[in-house]
Amino acid sequence: MKKSGLSLKWLEVFQQVARSGSVQSAAEYSGLSISTVSHHIKSLETALGTALFDHNRRPMRLTPRGAVFLQDVDDALHLLHKAEVEVQSGTLSDTKSLSIAMIEDFDSEIAPELARLLSSSMPQCAFRHLTRPSHDILALVRAQDVDIGIAAKPQFDQPDLIETPLLRDPYVLVLPQSSDIDADACLKGQASLPLLRYSADHLMGRQIEAQLKRLKLKLPTSHEFESNETIMSMVAAGSGWAITTPTNYARSTRFQRQLRLLPFPGKGFARYLSVFTYETHPSPTSAPVISTLRQLIQTRAIDPAIARMDWLREGFRLLDETNSND
Repeated sequence: MKKSGLSLKWLEVFQQVARSGSVQSAAEYSGLSISTVSHHIKSLETALGTALFDHNRRPMRLTPRGAVFLQDVDDALHLLHKAEVEVQSGTLSDTKSLSIAMIEDFDSEIAPELARLLSSSMPQCAFRHLTRPSHDILALVRAQDVDIGIAAKPQFDQPDLIETPLLRDPYVLVLPQSSDIDADACLKGQASLPLLRYSADHLMGRQIEAQLKRLKLKLPTSHEFESNETIMSMVAAGSGWAITTPTNYARSTRFQRQLRLLPFPGKGFARYLSVFTYETHPSPTSAPVISTLRQLIQTRAIDPAIARMDWLREGFRLLDETNSND
């Protein structure tokens, strides 16, 4: 077999630059310096004898050959990830029980697929899945009633829990597709449609209200809901607008054609999703679960959203320990 002269690190860096369109963003994601990322890209292009990026454009764009190469790299790295999970599943196969509590944001596609993959990796394991609000999930992990919790990061650190950063989910505005109202008009209270609020009983609702207060924006309170599906359906029907996140948009597949997302005006803000485990929970068990979850979020939520709305590329992204904050 002919040995490849390409470095795996080159390919991983190339994939990150292609996704973000920015050497700086790829550097932040990977924990490398900007010069190191640039060196890896240059080395890869030199080894291949062709330009993969149009380096004169910002954000950077793939050349036609680069686009074809990215598809092959995505497939190759996916197979490597699959192999890694299968090797690690030797640890999972020894697990007799596993319970996961997850916010409802992933219920439509990601949670079912995660359950299917874990069930195939752990045929002898009794698997339990719960859907709860973030504050309830943290309490369940802390009480060791569940092994793994996927929840929104609270305002204060949880020193008794192990936290693995997962996703930056930026706040955006969602309006009816048929509406020509702009984002500034909505926040200034000049829209003809009312703001549909998330319940203050949930962390997401409290974060939105805190941001509006910081910006000294006072909008009438007349509609408040716990259900994301209800909010999305009402926006799609032209009954209001809302402040939400791409993850909540991604799960409302049946309404997406009737919805229009806009960036939050001015300085944006985001919620951060993390994986929480109790300090005594064995990391060999949680590691392959987290790895599989990250892959599913990237392919089922992030990639489709960015394909439709490229402006989400910078803010809607997976996190690791090196870029867990803005």
